[in-house]
Amino acid sequence: MRTCNALVFGVLGTCLALALGVVPTVHAQSDDKDAPRYKVDPFWPKQLPNNWIMGQVGGLVVDAHDHIWVLQRPLSSTVDELGAQQTPARSLCCNTTPSVLEFDMDGNIIKSWGGPDYVPEWPKSEHGIWVDKQDNVWIAGNSPADRQVLKFSSDGKLLLEIGHSSNDAKNNQDTGILGQPAGIEVDDAAHEVYIADGYMNNRVVVYDSNTGEFKRGWGAYGAALADVKNDPPYPVAGAKGRAEVQYYPDKPLDQQFRNPVHCARLSADGLVYVCDRGNDRIQVFTKAGKFVKEFLVHPTTLGNGSVWAINFSHDPKQKYLLIADGEDNVVWVLRRDDGAVVSSFGHNGRNAGDFHWLHQAALDSKGNFYSGEVDTGKRIQKFVLMKGK
Repeated sequence: MRTCNALVFGVLGTCLALALGVVPTVHAQSDDKDAPRYKVDPFWPKQLPNNWIMGQVGGLVVDAHDHIWVLQRPLSSTVDELGAQQTPARSLCCNTTPSVLEFDMDGNIIKSWGGPDYVPEWPKSEHGIWVDKQDNVWIAGNSPADRQVLKFSSDGKLLLEIGHSSNDAKNNQDTGILGQPAGIEVDDAAHEVYIADGYMNNRVVVYDSNTGEFKRGWGAYGAALADVKNDPPYPVAGAKGRAEVQYYPDKPLDQQFRNPVHCARLSADGLVYVCDRGNDRIQVFTKAGKFVKEFLVHPTTLGNGSVWAINFSHDPKQKYLLIADGEDNVVWVLRRDDGAVVSSFGHNGRNAGDFHWLHQAALDSKGNFYSGEVDTGKRIQKFVLMKGK
C-alpha cells in the first residue's frame, strides 16, 4: 500500500513526515504573531424580512462584491419553526424562506430566490454554493438522488446543469453524473469548475464552466478515476462508523478519499486543496491532479471528521489556512507552508461566537470570516478580523 509525505496536526500539535513511509513526529503548537485573530459580531446579520427563519446552512460564499451568499435548506425547518404558516397558525413566526439569500456586508438581505421545485431538478438537500466572477451562482445538493450541479444567473435563471438527478448506484468512473456533490469552485480564467464529489463518490472532477464538458478528475493521491473504488460510502455520523478509518500513527494512511469529499478550493498560487473530511485531512494537488502533499487535521477526530471547509487568509501570499471543523466546532488557523497550528477560535455551543455543526465558511476582501451551521445550529455568523495584533 502506498504511503505519502504528510504534514500532520491536531489539538496537541503538529507533525511532519519528511520522507515516504516516515512516521510523523509531534511538535508543539506554534504561536505566530502574524496569524489572523477574530472577534464575533453579535449583531450580524440583521433579522430576516418577511417573517422568515434560517434553516440549515448548506452553502456559504462571498462574491467579488463582498456580498455574502447563503444556500439554506427550507425543508430542514420544523413545523414549530414554521408556526405562522400552519393552518391555523400556531405561533407568530415563521414562514418558509427561499433557498438562496444574498446579504450585504451590513447583514441586510438584498436578493433571494430558489427552493424546492424552483426548477425541475432543484436539489432535495441543498449543499454547496459558489458565485463566479460573472456573478453566476452555482449550487449542488447531497441527498441520495442529488447527482447534479446547477448554474444560475444572479437573479435565478437556470443556465447550465452538470449531471442529473438519479437513483443510480455510486460510480466514480461515470463522468456524466455526479455523486451527491458537496463543494464547488470556478476557475474563471480557465473557464473550469472544480467539484468536490462528494457524499457518495470519492473524487474531484473538473468540467468546462461554460459548456459542462468533462475535462479531468482524480481520487486520493491523484489516482486515476479508473482506480477509485466504488465501495459503499462509510457512514458519516457516529464513532462506530468512523472507527474503520480511525488514524493510527503506525499504519499507512487511507489510499482513498472517504465520504464526504467536502470541498475543493483553489489557492492563488494554483494549487487545489481538497477537504477529505472522513479521513480528517486535506490533500493538495496541482490543477492537473498531481498530488503535492497532505495535512492531517486533528486525526483522532471520529464522528463526522474534522475538515469541513478550507479558506485562505486574505494576505497576498495566503500565508494561513482557516479550517472549519464541524465535529470539534472550532476553526483551526494553520501556516499553509508547513501545516503548523498557530491559533484557533470557537467552541461547541450556541452563544455568539460558538458553533454547533460548523459546516461552511468564507472570507470577504477585508479578511472577515463568515460561518454557517447545520443540524440544529441553523445560523450564520460574522467574525471581524482584529487589527493591530
